[in-house]
Amino acid sequence: MTIAVSDKIKVLWFLPTHGDSRYLGTSEGGRAVDLPYLNQVAQAADTLGYYGVLLPTGRSCEDSWVVASALAPLTKQLRFLVAVRPGLQSPTLAARMTATLDRISEGRLLINVVTGGDPVENKGDGIFLSHDERYEVTCEFLDIYKAVLRGETVEFTGKHFKIEDGRLLFPPHQTPHPPLYFGGSSEAANTVAAEQIDKYLTWGEPPAAVAEKINSVNALAEKAGRKVSFGIRLHVIVRETSEDAWAAADKLISKLDDDTIAAAQKVFARMDSVGQSRMSQLHGGRRDQLEVSPNLWAGVGLVRGGAGTALVGDPATVAERMDEYRRIGIDTFILSGYPHLEEAYRFGELVLPNLPLDHEIRSSSTSVNMGPFGETVAGDHRPASLRASQS
Repeated sequence: MTIAVSDKIKVLWFLPTHGDSRYLGTSEGGRAVDLPYLNQVAQAADTLGYYGVLLPTGRSCEDSWVVASALAPLTKQLRFLVAVRPGLQSPTLAARMTATLDRISEGRLLINVVTGGDPVENKGDGIFLSHDERYEVTCEFLDIYKAVLRGETVEFTGKHFKIEDGRLLFPPHQTPHPPLYFGGSSEAANTVAAEQIDKYLTWGEPPAAVAEKINSVNALAEKAGRKVSFGIRLHVIVRETSEDAWAAADKLISKLDDDTIAAAQKVFARMDSVGQSRMSQLHGGRRDQLEVSPNLWAGVGLVRGGAGTALVGDPATVAERMDEYRRIGIDTFILSGYPHLEEAYRFGELVLPNLPLDHEIRSSSTSVNMGPFGETVAGDHRPASLRASQS
C-alpha cells in the first residue's frame, strides 16, 4: 500500500455564509452575512492567490449555490467548492445545477458531496434515514449524478432512486465533471470515498490520527482499483510571533461562557456523525485541554460544529505543521480564521508565499507593477525595501 506524497499543495479559503466574528460564542464583534462582505472575502482570496473557497451547507448557512453564482462573476481565478446533498436533491437536478454553474464560471466549480450528520436538521429537511441508509443514498446518487455529467442517458432502478431517461442537454465545462470532494469518518463514509470520490477530506485531527484515516481510505481505494487524493479542513491563527498567535487564540474564546459551551456540546452529542464525535473527543468540552497536538488548538470546536481545530503559531511554525500533514499524504488544505477577511490577509501575506503551491499567487515584488505597496513614507517616498527590490 503506497500513499502518494505530493511535492506541491493547494490552499483554499472559506466563505463564512453562516456568520463571522471576532469572538466565538457571542454576538459581540459579530458581522452580518451579506453579499458585500462575502464579496470582500472572496475577492481577497482571489487576489491573494488562494486556489478556491469552500462554501458551507446546512440550515445555518446562506445557500451555497446562490452565493457562488453571485460571486463567480465578481472574481477571476477563484474556484468555488459547493455542496451537493444526496437525499435533498435529485441527482439529475443536481447534475444540471452543476453543469450550469461550471459553465458560467468557466470551469471554476468544485463539488463537495455532503451526506449530513445532524438527525434533527435532516428531519427538518424531510430526511428520516439512518446513518448507513444515508450513505446508501449517497452511493446511488453518485452513480446517477456522475453518469449524467459524463453525457450518458441513465436508466436506473435502485433502493432509493428510480430514473428514466436521465440526461443533460448542456454538458459541464470540466470533463468528465468537476472534481468531487467528500468527508466522513465512518466505515460507510470511507467506502463511499474509496469507490466514488476524487478527494477525501478530513477535519484537523492530530497527524497520527489523520495518517490512520488516509491509510484506511487508500487501502479501500486500491482494493476498488481507484486512486484517491487527500485534503484537510483546518482553521489558522497566524501572527508574526507565536506569542501573539496564542494570545489571539485565547482572545477568540475570551467572551465564551461555560453555559454556551455546554449547550453547544449537547447539540454535537445528538449527531450521528463519527467525524463530529472525534472532534468533540479532542477537548471533551474543557478549556484546559485545547492544545491537542503541537500547535493544533481545539478551542474553535468548543462551540463550532464540523472543523474545530486551528493551527496556531508564527508563519514558519504554521508552514512546518502544514508540511507535516503534506508528508503523510495531504495535498489540499481548506483553511479559515476569524474574522475571515483579516485572517485571509494574514495567512495570505505571511504564509502563503512560502508554501510549495501548485497554483500561482500574487507577487508584490515586481518591477512591472509600479503601484504603491505599503503606505508612502511621510507622503514623500515609498518604503525602502520596495525601492531596493526595484534597483
